[in-house]
Amino acid sequence: VRVDATIAFRKELNKREEGVRYSYTDLLVKMAAAALRRFPDINSSLIDNQVIRHEEVNVGIAVALDDGLMVPVLRQADAKGLKAIHEGAQALIEQTRSNQLSMDALKGGTFTISNFGSIAGIFGTPVINYPQVGILGVGRITEQAVVKNHQVVAGNVLGLSLSVDHRVVDGGDTARFMKQIIDHLADPISLLME
Repeated sequence: VRVDATIAFRKELNKREEGVRYSYTDLLVKMAAAALRRFPDINSSLIDNQVIRHEEVNVGIAVALDDGLMVPVLRQADAKGLKAIHEGAQALIEQTRSNQLSMDALKGGTFTISNFGSIAGIFGTPVINYPQVGILGVGRITEQAVVKNHQVVAGNVLGLSLSVDHRVVDGGDTARFMKQIIDHLADPISLLME
């Protein structure tokens, strides 16, 4: 996905808000939360062969540790503004890394984002955090040759991958969910309208 507009948007946000450094994960949590509200089957769980559609959009943020991975949950992410998402995610990440995370903070996730790009991975296939039915994998932004107005130019490209449980979610909704995230990455100001 071309993310030149997202890079510029993030730079502008960070310049305007002193002391706040928004991450790409913050933006993707906001984008995914908005998309999950529109595609409720992806914001569901499969428990004992029963599909449970969740009222809340609770996004798990995978945090890499030296001895494994933990996924604290940012609750009601769809109802939060970007600054509240940033503050909530930062608090969860800091608690996780300092081994001060409560067990409750690990429960109730309805969807997960795994940003392996922060560890230098360009692309990958994330494994679903059951009983959730979807996980978004985020790679590293790389500069690549892209075509713009029939010319080959340098562009910033982000690798995304979405794993879903096809017992619950079909390919059409999966593609439409990703398209909404791609559209937000192309026009990140639209996030402020959500």
